[in-house]
Amino acid sequence: MHANIERYDSFLSSLRAPPSSTWTEAQESVLLEPYTYITANTGKKTTEKIVQAFNLWLNVPKDKLAVIIRVVGLFHDAGLLVDDIEDGSQLRRGITVAHKVYGIPRTINAANYVYFLAYQELSSLRPKMHRRACDSSAGSNSGLRDDCSTAEKPERLISDRDLDLVVNAELISSHRGQGLDILWRDTLRCPTEDEYVQMVKEKTASHLRATAKLMMACATTNTNVDYVPLSNLIGIYYQIRDDYMNLQSDEYTGTKGFAEDLSEGKFSFPVVHSILEQPENQLIMDVLQKRPETPTLKHRAIEYLRNTTKSFDYTLAVLHKLEQQARGEVERLGGNPILSALLDKLHVDA
Repeated sequence: MHANIERYDSFLSSLRAPPSSTWTEAQESVLLEPYTYITANTGKKTTEKIVQAFNLWLNVPKDKLAVIIRVVGLFHDAGLLVDDIEDGSQLRRGITVAHKVYGIPRTINAANYVYFLAYQELSSLRPKMHRRACDSSAGSNSGLRDDCSTAEKPERLISDRDLDLVVNAELISSHRGQGLDILWRDTLRCPTEDEYVQMVKEKTASHLRATAKLMMACATTNTNVDYVPLSNLIGIYYQIRDDYMNLQSDEYTGTKGFAEDLSEGKFSFPVVHSILEQPENQLIMDVLQKRPETPTLKHRAIEYLRNTTKSFDYTLAVLHKLEQQARGEVERLGGNPILSALLDKLHVDA
């Protein structure tokens, strides 16, 4: 019983080593398993395409661009792990969701850990600082200065300082949007259409805003051009399109399950329109309350959306208006073949 008691004789001295020195690659690998599980099966890579597109305008240096892609990818995939738990999802990218494989506690911990890894990588985007003595015209003030003088630095809408605050603001926005989405679902309260669009701006568009702002902060060209409105527009367009496809697309059935939004009780864009179009009819509210897993009720709800309230027609009309405005903004900003090709791919025919 006392064979190893001597190891505690000078235990305090062993605690002076930094925690990271005892952390092994094997432990890191096991902790990240829920994350590596979901990232092994890549999605549409829409964000990477948008990064490539924006970089035609912004010309971010390659080393910084690689960090931005890595950071936004970490935040995005960590968010998906948590979203799947909060939404009660069964499939992600055509495979069983991570928390069904690894359990909810491990998946939440992995997602939170990845958030902090992203922040750690974000620090490499900060401008390098060095201490230098001020010249005689600067008086007695001295301290940390940027590598470039003020005259050498381009005017920026987004400063390359405090990038963690930029990302933090978008994470707050994302969680606010997700919180409202969950609240409406769990209290069975249908939002107005304006409330829904604002929620999507907070939630879905936050990821694109964070990407755009990081790139704007590190850009070498067009540093005074605002790409945030376009990011908002694409984010809202993408989510409304996703809502439509979830209830209409065979491809989505294969990757997410048949009409999974109805099983989750989600107030998606077509659903919100349908309820508000005929508030006296409780069919859709009843279906959302039941959160059906079998197809029968889902087919009935989809038929109602299609034929009674014409909600799919309305959603398509909105999508076409948003797409037209996105294309117009792309041209106003100087044109962008990658973004135009992406919009071509995302286009939904009637």
